[in-house]
Amino acid sequence: MSTPAYDVVVVGGGIVGLATAHAVARTGRSVAVVEREPRLAEHQTGHNSNVIHSGLYYAPGGLKARLAVAGCAETVAFCREHDLPHEVCGKLVVATEADELPRMAELVRRGAANGVEVHELDRAGMRRHEPHVRGIAALHVPSTGVTDYRAIAEKLGELVGKEGGEVHLGRTVTRIVRRAADVVVRTSRGDLLGTQVVVCGGLRCDELAIASGADPGIRIVPFRGEYSGFSDRAAALVRGLIYPVPDPAFPFLGVHATRGIDGHVHAGPNAVLALAREGYSWGAISPGEFLSTVSYPGTLRIARRHWRYGFGEMRRSLSRKAMVKQIQRMLPDVAASDLHPAGAGVRAQAVKPDGTLVDDFLFVGQGSGEGSVLHVLNAPSPAATAALPIGREILERLTGDRIAPLGVSA
Repeated sequence: MSTPAYDVVVVGGGIVGLATAHAVARTGRSVAVVEREPRLAEHQTGHNSNVIHSGLYYAPGGLKARLAVAGCAETVAFCREHDLPHEVCGKLVVATEADELPRMAELVRRGAANGVEVHELDRAGMRRHEPHVRGIAALHVPSTGVTDYRAIAEKLGELVGKEGGEVHLGRTVTRIVRRAADVVVRTSRGDLLGTQVVVCGGLRCDELAIASGADPGIRIVPFRGEYSGFSDRAAALVRGLIYPVPDPAFPFLGVHATRGIDGHVHAGPNAVLALAREGYSWGAISPGEFLSTVSYPGTLRIARRHWRYGFGEMRRSLSRKAMVKQIQRMLPDVAASDLHPAGAGVRAQAVKPDGTLVDDFLFVGQGSGEGSVLHVLNAPSPAATAALPIGREILERLTGDRIAPLGVSA
């Protein structure tokens, strides 16, 4: 029996892999997606806050800035076209202390450079949007919204099939072998051949890079982000999205309050070192993976520099009282008794050996043309928002083809 062959094989059935496969299929090329889980979007895509990010935070000129801004509008257009749940509700970024004002001013500058509409508000203006918020100043970002990224990913998978592509679930990729004219993707259920391969492996992307003979130059360090649901009483205090001014030392956006597309309100996420790659709770432990993570030089350097921050995050993970204190900085009327566990996600954060957290999307190629592999080695938030433009970016890097954004005529 001959080995099935495709123009492009995409490894990974999260939203970035599916957006890439969709972009490939739009050019008429044959494409297959290989996903080890029995369902699409089982990890980062299906375990996040479902915010449609505006692109406000990211360094001008970087991939995150360019692709998130484009993705914000394109995600909304995609949801409208396919009747998927979404709401453009805007958000507040709230300063609670005077020392946050310079960082807020930097966000205004970044917003202007990135083409994001931002309105500066005083206390009165802030309370017109969110009457129960406490702060000294705020930014209002009207383009931010909420959606259901699992629903978007599943729709992309459906479209890939309609366009002639294939989606293979429950197939674990064990090795990737480059040859002169193609690439062999070895899986737990037989080989696939791709003229080219894209690896969107999320929490396993560095392992898959090594399995293809590449030196990724980074290690994925998994950070669990836990969410706290609000009681009905506390939920009534939140109209939309309320964010703190982020700490520039970390590529995390801090504990924020989100009214989701289902109407429920949750706060989070925190950021604690996960005890396994898919460590969605304290009880999810892989001793081998945890030992590998904590013995990595980059992890040790992060721990030495930021141990106080790390212990604070652990306290908030283990104590509702500690978590509510963080929330009360912006929403003083929320009580510890208002909080209940509301799930968790794991952020696949690329870390360099010197302890630097990679703060932009990272694509690394092996070869070009036939027999080439492109690895997506850092695609945490805002990758879900940016997924459709990321797919087009990968297509262009892979094939040289440029296609129009969805909903825009070529």
